[in-house]
Amino acid sequence: MATLTFADELALLTHDDEGANKMSALNFGYGLGGALLVELALAERIEIADGRIVVVDPTPTGHPLVDDALAQIAGANRARKPKDWVSALAKGLPDRVLDGLVAAGILTREDGKVLWVFSRTRYPSPGGQEPPAETAVRARLDLAIRSSGPIDPRTAALLALVRATKFERSAFPDVPRDQVKARLDEVDQADWAPAAVKKAIEEMQTAILLTVIIPATIAATS
Repeated sequence: MATLTFADELALLTHDDEGANKMSALNFGYGLGGALLVELALAERIEIADGRIVVVDPTPTGHPLVDDALAQIAGANRARKPKDWVSALAKGLPDRVLDGLVAAGILTREDGKVLWVFSRTRYPSPGGQEPPAETAVRARLDLAIRSSGPIDPRTAALLALVRATKFERSAFPDVPRDQVKARLDEVDQADWAPAAVKKAIEEMQTAILLTVIIPATIAATS
């Protein structure tokens, strides 16, 4: 795995060294679905037109999961809203992303049972230590959240994903909450990508928020 995608990076951020996922399964799937869309938007393969995702360049990116998402969007019989694609792409995506990290030697897979009955799969780090790929991602985000001023597009987009999935507190446990919010607000308002690209990513961020928040609200009030 030469280059990590946003989906890979989000998966590494959300799993601890013992392989447990610190994000709910539902939010994780939606976050990964959104990550594929953000990847395509930043690569200028998709845009938003009349509130719906359209393909503007069908050229493959070279990342299988990202290109599969691109092919699905291009082959759809009608243009769909971002939140619809977040949900559609999320199906079966967590296993595919995590198994890809296993195949690359970044994580390992452990299948077991809970109370000798319920199946459980974990994706721990080799040797129980944080893999270098994850360390690099965390260091990049930590530097971005503690600093001010310009930020590179990939780091800004990853921060948008972290915020959209409501993962800020877990991603930055040692940084004061007000500081994290202020920096994320600053990044949101900055011009770190062309206007059309940034608009598309903002739409993806909103779509992820909607898919994450609505089920949680229903569960809380039922």
